[in-house]
Amino acid sequence: MPIKLPSDLPAFDVLTREGVMVMSEDTAVHQDIRPLRIGLLNLMPKKIQTENQFARLIGATPLQIELSLIRMSEHQTRNTAAAHMASFYRPFSEVEATGEKYDGLIITGAPIEHLPFDEVTYWEELTRIFDWTQTHVHSTFGVCWGGMGMINHFHGVKKHILDAKAFGCFRHQNLAPASPYLRGFSDDCVIPVSRWTEMRQDEIDAADGLKTLLGSPEVGPCLVLDQSRRALYIFNHFEYDSDTLKQEYDRDTANGDPINVPINYYPDDDPSQPPQNRWRSHGHLLYGNWINEIYQSTPYDMDEIGR
Repeated sequence: MPIKLPSDLPAFDVLTREGVMVMSEDTAVHQDIRPLRIGLLNLMPKKIQTENQFARLIGATPLQIELSLIRMSEHQTRNTAAAHMASFYRPFSEVEATGEKYDGLIITGAPIEHLPFDEVTYWEELTRIFDWTQTHVHSTFGVCWGGMGMINHFHGVKKHILDAKAFGCFRHQNLAPASPYLRGFSDDCVIPVSRWTEMRQDEIDAADGLKTLLGSPEVGPCLVLDQSRRALYIFNHFEYDSDTLKQEYDRDTANGDPINVPINYYPDDDPSQPPQNRWRSHGHLLYGNWINEIYQSTPYDMDEIGR
């Protein structure tokens, strides 16, 4: 939550420059407050695990959040019980038909990154969702493949297949300390990475209006701001549980698939040891900052969103 200070108090300007959440008395007096409506377009096969991960992050602020679960209209999941899907999820076609609007929308990744975008069975509907966010969502957060899809659709930035899977916990540099999305961040931080594809910094730099906020010399750009689209794209996984990479490693090992021990994840890179979570605090910071930016800028009248 922001701290309310007189706008002429010296600390107001100092804290604002440092990225501290500050609100003037005039803004506070005229501010109307309501629950924030956040949608989760869940493209992952393990729906419940993904719900838990994102709900944990966006629910850690003092603000009241109304979380809505959304699925693709025609694509069916085989990894989550039909009763769960019927009880808790709504198809996008229904959301679209009712004209609903959201303060925020998270679009998750999907384990289909080896496919060209236009070969994904639901790509046509997904691009319609991307366009729909521009008139019905105040701020969108595209995660991993979801973020890659958004940045490709809006800016033509390509994804590239890696020679080997980027897998483990990699240090990332804070490239924009003054960004409100990185309030409280250290100069660098550890983020879990699990992907066979990448987006390249030079191609992001060549696109109009994109700014990389977090990046790694080992695994490239991570968090990208698209200010004009009111969007963030993140290619790595602050939302992961402590054992998510372990589950992937154990699965691939049991299946006999080629996979390296996730880097900088187990103590001394020893899979017999319990993994260590080095990213949780920064994950809460990032999503808390995103929620705060929505809270301070979204219209009170939801009909005004996207106008």
